Amino acid sequence: MLAALWQGPLVRLVPVGMVLLALQRSIFVEITVAGVIIQVVLALAAAAGAAGGSERGAVAGFVLGLMYDMLEGLPLGSTAIAMTLAGAVAGLLALIVAEPHWWLAMLFTGLGAAVGEIMVPVVRLFTGATDPFEQRLTLIVPVVAAAAAVLSPIFVPLARWCLGIKRAEWVAPPRETPV
Repeated sequence: MLAALWQGPLVRLVPVGMVLLALQRSIFVEITVAGVIIQVVLALAAAAGAAGGSERGAVAGFVLGLMYDMLEGLPLGSTAIAMTLAGAVAGLLALIVAEPHWWLAMLFTGLGAAVGEIMVPVVRLFTGATDPFEQRLTLIVPVVAAAAAVLSPIFVPLARWCLGIKRAEWVAPPRETPV
């Protein structure tokens, strides 16, 4: 069991998540687009889904969401549910093709991040937050989705590395030589 944990995705995902959380809490709080903070951790969760499928995306989203909840002091699991859904939705969309091109991965990451960002106030409503829906939600969701899509050419390969996913190598079948 210990060997499975050591060789699993958590060994790489947790340090990368810590770095992204530090960047999100320090740099990306100051750098906003239309007054919206870019959610880089959510973008990595969605990129993990686009790179590795719904199951791996859900695992990455759950781990990154728990880390986010612990850092922010939120109810444990509230952001984890939203990020799990972001990774799972991006992974389900990625089932359309065996190996998505960069622009498809960009689209899947953006859509997964949009679902995750929409789910944050829904989950906060269930945890007892008073008025979690902001009036700017119609501005926040497209900005977060577009930022995740723009970051996906960096985050999809990073998610592949974190989750230990190797790119598929397509090899032509050997030709039969006439006898």
